[in-house]
Amino acid sequence: MKQENKIKEKGERIAKFLARSGVASRRESEKLISYGRIKLNGKILSTPAVKVTSKDVVLFDNQPVAPKQPLRLWRYHKPDGLITTHKDERNRSTVFDELPKELGRVISIGRLDLTSEGLLLLTNDGELARALELPSTGWQRKYRVRAYGKVNQHDLDKLQKGITIDGIKTGPIIAILERQKGDNVWISVTLREGKNREIRRALDTLRLRVNRLIRISYGPFQLGNLDKGAVEEVKLRVLKEQVGHLIEIPDVKNVVENKISSNKKLPLNKGLHKPPLGNFKFNKRYPANRGKLSERSEKKSHSRVNTNNNRKKS
Repeated sequence: MKQENKIKEKGERIAKFLARSGVASRRESEKLISYGRIKLNGKILSTPAVKVTSKDVVLFDNQPVAPKQPLRLWRYHKPDGLITTHKDERNRSTVFDELPKELGRVISIGRLDLTSEGLLLLTNDGELARALELPSTGWQRKYRVRAYGKVNQHDLDKLQKGITIDGIKTGPIIAILERQKGDNVWISVTLREGKNREIRRALDTLRLRVNRLIRISYGPFQLGNLDKGAVEEVKLRVLKEQVGHLIEIPDVKNVVENKISSNKKLPLNKGLHKPPLGNFKFNKRYPANRGKLSERSEKKSHSRVNTNNNRKKS
């Protein structure tokens, strides 16, 4: 509470405020300011060297920036054919077009390109996204890759020391041959920092053409048996255990209480017979039909009591 009061009195940098509100990371927020997309108290902001308080009105693309919500993280099984961006100049389908509206505004932690699939982490907190993307965090990203061509383990081992692509040296790439099936080969790939299409371009140097790429884990978070297109929230307890050393996370008890009060506003019972876009899985903490079931059971119990009483009277 003391720290929150200090923030309210002294304010915080606008880029940090935008990141904590889930608009974008600090670096991306500074770019938004330079593009003139942020307004402060009715005026277009021209510099990120500004502090804001709870009394200030901040707009992003002329829309009010919502106050910071409790930090949340989701696992999403991205299908291929979607791009990881909020806006696409070519009007292609994006990940964020397919997500359930109940999630509100979220940002991705890292990206998966158009034809890649698998685990994509989503959050409503730009600071968390930035922390998990940093190479210094050192989290492994694991993939299963199918490629056209033939290769042996000796050639794959050449990637461990890193290779140079277009004059840029990659980090170590651990590639393990799983099996060769006809003209296709399955390879397990692990890296700690991935540049644009790095796996595809690295395997291309071995004359392998990638035709399927699935991310199966990002740090401690696994794709598991999450259905394609499904999204599932990571429990706050797990989140605090895994990333609490990287970013400050409020006490689980306080966050859960805030989540329950805010979730009352969501019409979770409305239209449940029609699955929302993206095959969204509601967590067990939202038993939407439990109230109706209890009413039915109460009615049945009352009817039984009345029947027994009538039998006794007769």
